[in-house]
Amino acid sequence: MYVCDTKSPPAFLDRVRGVIFDCDGVLVDSRDANRMYYNLIREGVGMLSLTPEEEDYVHMHSVKECLNHIIPADRMEEALEVQRNLDYPEEIFPFIYLEDGLLELLETFARRKVRMAVHTNRTNTVEILLRHFEIDRYFAPVISAGRLKRPKPDPEGVFTILDAWKLPAESVAYIGDSALDERSAKAAAVPFWSYKNPALAAVMYIPDFDTLRGCLAGEPEDKDA
Repeated sequence: MYVCDTKSPPAFLDRVRGVIFDCDGVLVDSRDANRMYYNLIREGVGMLSLTPEEEDYVHMHSVKECLNHIIPADRMEEALEVQRNLDYPEEIFPFIYLEDGLLELLETFARRKVRMAVHTNRTNTVEILLRHFEIDRYFAPVISAGRLKRPKPDPEGVFTILDAWKLPAESVAYIGDSALDERSAKAAAVPFWSYKNPALAAVMYIPDFDTLRGCLAGEPEDKDA
């Protein structure tokens, strides 16, 4: 695995024509927000807060999968009612933050005419989130779990993006921070770049976006999308 380093940028960066981003943990730091969201639901049905293991789970999986994991079946209707009454943008968005260096990286990719997409296990909040941070203009398509029959780690979402772009898998990179991202990329034969998680099997490890942008700085910026 190559560790992203501005002193020795890898040659494969010059071949990248599209980049797929995971959302939570990559575009945004949302761990506290996710914990708060699911704890509010648990609190609403009289349950204790999430365990550390449950916190890890809800940070990666779709809402449906998360609720099935943390709420007993006999309490599900009650939990869904609590969920419906939550104002997600009003109560949760203030605790979500853009990852450092993201805006500058998006601008760099845009100047290089590299296509960008989002593939997330969020169900119906990703578009609102992207608009909230005014970064929605960078991404097309935006693939959420709600648009898929099979969410990550199934490769359906990645294949949907490749088909929309009409690009071969080897010319695209997938930036993610979880094993679900790694497995989804691998199943679609798309090179995987691990963000802030050196434990994953990846072509490249990215410690931060400023370093990745520095690696791109020496490459030519006039590319055909």
